[in-house]
Amino acid sequence: MKLGDVQRRAVAQLFEHGITSAARDVRALIAHAIGISPDRVIFEQDRDLSSGQISVFNQMIKERCECKPVSRILGYREFWGRRFEISDDVLDPRGDTETLVHHALQHNFSTVLDLGTGSGAIVVSLLAERPLSRGVATDISEQALEVARCNACNLGVSARVTFSLSNWFEALVGKFDLIVSNPPYIDAAELNDLARDVTDYDPHIALSPGEDGLAPYRIIAQEAGGFLSPQGGVIVEIGHTQGPQVRDMFKLAGFRDVKIIQDLDGKDRVVSAFGLETI
Repeated sequence: MKLGDVQRRAVAQLFEHGITSAARDVRALIAHAIGISPDRVIFEQDRDLSSGQISVFNQMIKERCECKPVSRILGYREFWGRRFEISDDVLDPRGDTETLVHHALQHNFSTVLDLGTGSGAIVVSLLAERPLSRGVATDISEQALEVARCNACNLGVSARVTFSLSNWFEALVGKFDLIVSNPPYIDAAELNDLARDVTDYDPHIALSPGEDGLAPYRIIAQEAGGFLSPQGGVIVEIGHTQGPQVRDMFKLAGFRDVKIIQDLDGKDRVVSAFGLETI
């Protein structure tokens, strides 16, 4: 069967299941199934696919019809211009988190701490952009740390990052120029309101800290000062309604320069806190 025929049938199938990104998704999946770049699909419409390739692709389409994200089907996500492997044990990195990376790179830092690293997308991206910097990344999941280690190795920064099994700051020592985090911040009661491609496939421990979605920010705001170098600061991702509350937590903790930063959609996405007052 020709690639073009298989592609058109799959697009129609996804549309029938209410997936509005059907054309883009099918292009990515069929490219992966036959081992070409997605931008080559349009030039391969008359290519004959083997029964094995069609079987692999059909399984992918079946999974997508069940709302499994394309990145989960492929096993990787493109983030900050690099490919990060993901698994069921880590949050799927979203483009919104690139707002944090972009803002972090506006600051000078030689050392960076990533709390709740997950796939390692944040810390690995920062170290890849700053080849003289070093980092420490924590997570409470050893399985997540294994994914992060793999990504650090694949992207050439493993010699400059240490991964630590730690509940926030508990197992840490030392000072850092920059502390970053994309913590779980969704109230437990709100999980059922999320789309299936989130609730069915992202680990809930990476989405929600429990009843109080603001709990991680209280810990970070209160304890970060003990791990910051004199000119250091904290940059955290937030839910788009949490900006004022998180900003006030850092101000209360003694940070003088606290800002709420919007993402490309104009939604509050990041809080940065610098200028910690010292006694």
